Amino acid sequence: MKLTTIVFLVFWCVGLMSAQDNSNADSVKTYLLKEIVVSATKTSAPKFTIASSVSVIDSAEIANSNKTTAMELLQNQYGISFTSQGGRGNLSQIYIRGGEPRHTLVQLDGIEMNMPNDPNNVFDFTDLSTDNIERIEILRGPQSTLYGADALSGVINIISKKGNGKPNFSFLTEGGTYNSYKGMMNISGSKEIFNFSISLSREKTDGFSSANLKFGNTEKDGSSRYNINSRIGLSLTKNFSLNLYALFTKAETNFDQFGGKFGDDPTYIYNLEQGAYKLEGNLSLLDGLWSQKFGISFIKNLRKYKFDPSTFNTATSRSFYDGRKTKIEWQNNFKITNNLITLGMETEQETANSDYLWYNNSFSFKSILPESKMRTTGIYVQDQINVENKLYTSVGIRYDNHQKFGSIVTYRIATAYIFWKSSTKIKFTYGTGFKAPSLFNLFDPAFGNQDLNPEKSKGWDAGIEQYLFNSNLFLGLTYFSNSFENLFGTDNNFRTINIGKAETKGIEFYATYKPNKKIRFNFNYTYTNSKNKDVNSTEYNLELLRRPQNKATISFDYKLNSIFNIYSDISYFDIRIDKNFSTYPIQRVTLESYILSNLSVNAKIFKNFTIFGKLNNLFNTDYEEVYGYGTAKRSGYFGLKINL
Repeated sequence: MKLTTIVFLVFWCVGLMSAQDNSNADSVKTYLLKEIVVSATKTSAPKFTIASSVSVIDSAEIANSNKTTAMELLQNQYGISFTSQGGRGNLSQIYIRGGEPRHTLVQLDGIEMNMPNDPNNVFDFTDLSTDNIERIEILRGPQSTLYGADALSGVINIISKKGNGKPNFSFLTEGGTYNSYKGMMNISGSKEIFNFSISLSREKTDGFSSANLKFGNTEKDGSSRYNINSRIGLSLTKNFSLNLYALFTKAETNFDQFGGKFGDDPTYIYNLEQGAYKLEGNLSLLDGLWSQKFGISFIKNLRKYKFDPSTFNTATSRSFYDGRKTKIEWQNNFKITNNLITLGMETEQETANSDYLWYNNSFSFKSILPESKMRTTGIYVQDQINVENKLYTSVGIRYDNHQKFGSIVTYRIATAYIFWKSSTKIKFTYGTGFKAPSLFNLFDPAFGNQDLNPEKSKGWDAGIEQYLFNSNLFLGLTYFSNSFENLFGTDNNFRTINIGKAETKGIEFYATYKPNKKIRFNFNYTYTNSKNKDVNSTEYNLELLRRPQNKATISFDYKLNSIFNIYSDISYFDIRIDKNFSTYPIQRVTLESYILSNLSVNAKIFKNFTIFGKLNNLFNTDYEEVYGYGTAKRSGYFGLKINL
């Protein structure tokens, strides 16, 4: 009998043994329906009734952990692995359930943040701070039925704070290792029909060498940025409201040439300017039986890179990338008896152009992507069915039309059955996903291919979740399996073609224990088996790069008294397979396993005054996430927060 089957049976038996009488079941049921999520169905729904594998990073964890970036928060989540190519400002990506970084759709308040001018349309997490973020929802598995392209492995949905109550002004300042500092101010509140929450921040750090110190690289690669994150709302009538979201980032970072030997380059500079904006309306009709959400969003991403000859580099380079995306969407929700039917339509246009130049004394290379555009239009329908408040099922189908490759249909089914007396849920989902080729992959004169087909995925998962001890202990176990085909690769002339296949499968275990209002323990473990399944590849059946097979995290959040709060986490990361791209022929290498631990302490000295300190990499672990690239040593930070 397989391990997963045994664990499922154990959960089931424990649930039956903990069954309570009917009167108790009603109170437990009320408690379990309190936590609401949006991402899984694009409608507000109690998390315990959702079949999808979704987890939430709430405002308490964001505040108590004092983590600076969304990337740091995501690192502790099950089913997620991650990489950073150096310190702050360097490329930082996540992998959900073994999929590629480009297979995850990232949304901020419904704005699709994946970069339209990137060859893979990835999202770079390095510049996304936790300023003004209320919560993050992580949705795992193929999600193209509701979210369209890029959601082959999952969706990260980041939700900004909504102002409420008397206007409040807050100020944060922080400084520490690597000559780092941060200043942030926020103003939020509401008055009659108006609500607002606006944050502005400035960060700077001298950093450390992006090329690993162990190879003799010593030149520091610093980074600085400005961030604005705002949400402004108007409740014009009881049934109609408007929201305006805006995010702006301007950053400059020092890079190195590559990981490994002779990587130092003090002339390599990267500049980013990014804006993301959305106007959203919400309308409720027929006493709430018909609700609508409509919006228009725009994202602009400008990136510049340059370097000149230096000690280990004889070349000069200048490059520029300009990407924009405009999206219009309209979602309708209809309540019909025990059904909630969602009908949505959306259209988006991506625009990109780039100019790349590299030359030295003997050779030059230039690649220009002229301004290119592509439109994708989609329509989807989903039915959420509630049978006797026990069986919860959602079924959806979507049709997309892409100007280049034509049409594609994706679908998804998710069902959960709840035994309220024992607080037990069993769940199952199956879905498909797709990723459209990027504008670079289609139209770049040197590397593009206008005959590309979309990447595709299909995946399923099955699991069980159990509450015990008056809902103080929550346990969950999920088995997942995904397959990918038509993956983008290159031919002998480095032209993009559809060649790849891959499979990922594994187990996710997660637990939360809250014996009282002061203490919360979280534990999660993920096993991921990811394989190259392209029979024509020299790496057929080998492990995919940069995904640890085993990963485990324990976090602890303890409100000691009315003054002190302690938050700590410790994570284990198994060995990873990577490649040494700085040599020829390129060889596969093994990155050693490691343990990371972080500690944060908040002390509320006065009603409106809090001081905090944090230690990252508590054990001063020497590790690599990407071969040849540096990582932070033990680092400490101290700061204060003032609320007025």
